[in-house]
Amino acid sequence: MSTMEKARVPRAPAPPPPARRRAGTVNRRTYPAWFLLPAFSLLLVFFFLPTLFNFVYAFTDWSGFKAAINPVGFDNFTALAADGSLFRALRITLLYAVLVAAFQNLFGFGLAVLLERDTVLNRIARVLLLVPVLMSALAVGYLFQALLKPEGSVNQLIGGMLRHPFDYAWLGDTTWTLVVVAVIHGWKWMGLSMLIYLAGLKTIPEDVIEAARIDGASRWYAFWRVRAPLLAPAVTFNVATALLGSMNGFDIVQATTGGGPARTTEILNIFIFRTFGQGLFAQATTMSLLLFLMVALLAFPVIHLLRKREEIL
Repeated sequence: MSTMEKARVPRAPAPPPPARRRAGTVNRRTYPAWFLLPAFSLLLVFFFLPTLFNFVYAFTDWSGFKAAINPVGFDNFTALAADGSLFRALRITLLYAVLVAAFQNLFGFGLAVLLERDTVLNRIARVLLLVPVLMSALAVGYLFQALLKPEGSVNQLIGGMLRHPFDYAWLGDTTWTLVVVAVIHGWKWMGLSMLIYLAGLKTIPEDVIEAARIDGASRWYAFWRVRAPLLAPAVTFNVATALLGSMNGFDIVQATTGGGPARTTEILNIFIFRTFGQGLFAQATTMSLLLFLMVALLAFPVIHLLRKREEIL
């Protein structure tokens, strides 16, 4: 190759100079996931490890009456199955969860429909209805315990309206006390359900409502046949959270009735609390494991059915 031909060979372009990083910019090689390490450490210590030990101690004879802990297999489960008190507590827990889910969603849905319009009065009412959600559950329970006593303010108000003394024991009736406590639980969390239903109502397109009205649908028919089915995702969230959350309930029942009268409101967490207080740690751990499994086994079918309902609607 001649000298002229060598001169005509194009040279590779020089690499561009490295871009200077501006002051204050974040290096792409940083790892922000490391900042989650403190939170995960707390979860590991206070949630995952206790849950793991819960599975372990349920198969031992751990108690407050002896120092040694020995494995006993499924003896705790068979002993609890032979005693009808465990199944009674499970039945009361399921009934309580269903009642709480019904009341909480009925109250929340009704309030969302009532306060849907963006007026100043409605905005103030929404904020006030969210106050019970922020309150302590124990405080709510003790407040209603004082109000619902035979000499409490509720009976005095009813007696004033009826113009004769009224001293009904709202928390002392073995038939209706569980319903009363479920209403209190639903009242405390109805503001959260109201907020979810309000968000669902606000996301419904106005074109759909206008089309239904043009077709001759009344306001009532358009609401139940057009708007209500479009709230299926909100219903799924509210029903699932209310049902599964109330199965882990403890505070309100403990503050109002403590499991009475005659153990008619003794949900499983109250039963676990009493058993653990008696020093029977392994039995209490076994019951908490059963509660964990019951909630887990109930969560998946409930969410699956509600999701299927969304697809149908």
